[in-house]
Amino acid sequence: MIKILGLEYFKIRRKKIWIMIILFLVVEMLWAFMSISRSIASNPDHAVWESIIFSISSMNGFFMPIISAVVVSRICDMEHKGTTWKMLVATNVGRGHLYAAKYICINSLLLYGIFVQALFIIVFGVIKDFPGTLPIDLLIRFIGGTLLTTLAVTALQQWISFAIKNQAFALCLGMLGGFIGMTAGLFPAAFRHIFIWSYYLDLSPVTYLYAANTYTVQPESFGIVLGALIMTVLFYIAGNIHVSRQEI
Repeated sequence: MIKILGLEYFKIRRKKIWIMIILFLVVEMLWAFMSISRSIASNPDHAVWESIIFSISSMNGFFMPIISAVVVSRICDMEHKGTTWKMLVATNVGRGHLYAAKYICINSLLLYGIFVQALFIIVFGVIKDFPGTLPIDLLIRFIGGTLLTTLAVTALQQWISFAIKNQAFALCLGMLGGFIGMTAGLFPAAFRHIFIWSYYLDLSPVTYLYAANTYTVQPESFGIVLGALIMTVLFYIAGNIHVSRQEI
């Protein structure tokens, strides 16, 4: 398994995928910087750690589905265009191991992007001189919630990217997910929990109370975490089974 995973990293060494992730994140970070800066200028009470954590979490609902779709499509499309999937399957390695290696490779790249976001939160808070110490517990919950949602999103995207050779379908799904994630807060909780992309906001450690015009820590919800885990397992198993039985 380690050799297969190493092969995945070897194949993408010239794809510069990590640079593409950074470029997407730069746009998101600039957007967040301008948004929070304007918010603080109009209301100094918003100069708190919770504001930037909530802002990044809400923007992830739009950006992360698109980033995930692009990364998954680029990595999976290599197998379609180069017909390397046939050559790999011709070896003694099972399709399940190959599928798992791609999944791990994809999510390790996206985890790197999540850590970049966490670093930006820290730097932004220091620059703006937010009061109090760095909320490590909130930062850990932010990383965990974002990663858990991303695991489910990439499981779905990888299934679609392997099942359909035309990657336009997978990219359209990513854009649809970004739209749903961006507008998730407008829908009732019972409805939006059907869509995994809304979990970027639901698993955020911070929420915004519009009536009180303030940020507050959001209690952990075991039900939402369990829902995200179930979706991750279902999407991954369904995709793995489908690809294992698919003719190539």
